[in-house]
Amino acid sequence: MPGLDGREIVLGVTGSIAAYKAVLLLRELTAAGARVTVCLSGNAKHFVGALTFRTLSGRPVLDDLFDPQSDAAVEHVTIAERAHAMVIAPATANLLAKAAHGLADDALTTLLLAARCPVLVAPAMDGGMWEHAAVVENVATLRRRGVSVLEPDAGPLASGLFGKGRLPETRVIMDALLRLLAPARDLSGERVLVTAGPTREAIDPVRYISNRSSGKMGYRLAAAAYRRGAEVLLVSGPTAIAPPSGVTFVPVETAEEMREAVLQHLAGTTIVVKAAAVADYRAKAPSATKIKGKRDLTLDLTPNPDILKEVAAAARGAFVVGFAAETHDVAANAQAKLEAKKVDLLVVNDVSQRGIGFEAEDNEVVLLDRWGGTRALPRMPKADVADAILTHVLVLRAAAPSQVAH
Repeated sequence: MPGLDGREIVLGVTGSIAAYKAVLLLRELTAAGARVTVCLSGNAKHFVGALTFRTLSGRPVLDDLFDPQSDAAVEHVTIAERAHAMVIAPATANLLAKAAHGLADDALTTLLLAARCPVLVAPAMDGGMWEHAAVVENVATLRRRGVSVLEPDAGPLASGLFGKGRLPETRVIMDALLRLLAPARDLSGERVLVTAGPTREAIDPVRYISNRSSGKMGYRLAAAAYRRGAEVLLVSGPTAIAPPSGVTFVPVETAEEMREAVLQHLAGTTIVVKAAAVADYRAKAPSATKIKGKRDLTLDLTPNPDILKEVAAAARGAFVVGFAAETHDVAANAQAKLEAKKVDLLVVNDVSQRGIGFEAEDNEVVLLDRWGGTRALPRMPKADVADAILTHVLVLRAAAPSQVAH
C-alpha cells in the first residue's frame, strides 16, 4: 500500500470494547511500512494489554507519563513532533470531549495536545451516545479545528442495542489515513469514472458467461484517484471486494447494464478508466428456466456492445484509458486495439504470465498512448500500478492538452 513507507504514525487506543480491533489496525499499518508508536489511555489497558501492542509494533508503548521506567514517557513531546499522523481508534465519547476542550490528563490526551500533525479519529461508542447533543457539538468543534473525524458504522452494539456507534472497518480507517497523507492532491477538481470487474451474461437462471477478472486493478485505481483528491465513480461488475471508502459505487451485472451506467454518468467526467473485463458475447436468447440434462449444448451468441469504443467517441474533453489483457502477440494486438478503440492511453498486460493480471496482487504493464509513446512498468503491487497510471495520465494530458478532446 503506497503512502506509508517510513511514515511515523501514533496509534491512540481508548477504553472501548472495540479496542481489540486496534490490534488489526496496527498490523495493517506495519504491513504498509509505517513505524507505529502505540499510546494507550488508562482504560484501554482493561481491554488489550500493552504487551500485545509492544510485540506487534516492535516499540515501547506509551501509557503512563509518570512511569520512571518508560523511556517513551519522557519523550512524548518528541514523539508528537516526529509523527506524520496520529490515529485514535477506537475513540470514545470521553476522548472526544477531552480533545474538544483541550484537556490533557493522561499520556494519550497530552500527546494529542502536543501533536502538530494531521489527526484522524475513528469513534466507537454504545447506545445513542453518537447522537447526544454534547457529542455532536464536540465532533463539530474538532472538525472545525481540522481534525478528521470519521462517521461510526451502524449495527449491533456491545450492549445489545442496534444503532450508530461501531468502529469503522479497518480498510475505511486505512483509506482515510492514506488520503490524509497523500503527498499530492493532484487530482483535486477531477471527476474520475472507473469501471472494474467482470460482467455476467445469463445462459439460464443458474449459469452465465463470465471471465476471471477479480476487479482488483479497477478498485485500486478508484481508491488511488480518491486518495489523490478526485471525485470518483466506480461502476463494477460482481466481485468479492468491498468498494473503496469515499467513492460513489454503482454495481452492475451485465455488459448492457455497465454500458447504461457509464453513459448515464459520463457527462462532466474528466478521466475515464475502463479497467473492467467486459464479456465479449452474450446468449442471444437466455433460457427462462434451468437447462436440464447432461447433453451437448449449442449456444447462439451475439456480440456485446463495445463500451470502450463508444465511450472514447462520446467522452468529449475527457481523457480515456482502456485496458488490454493479451495472451499472445501482445505488442501487435495491443497496437491494433489502441488504433481501433481510439483511446488516449491503453494499459496492456500479458495475462499468460504467472503472478500478474487476473486475480493476482501484482501487475506488470505497458502503457501505450495515441501520440506514439510507450512506457513499460515493472512488476509491482497493483496499488502502485494504479498510482503510476494516474500520474502518466496527468503527464500526457499536460503535454498535449489540446489533443485530448476526441
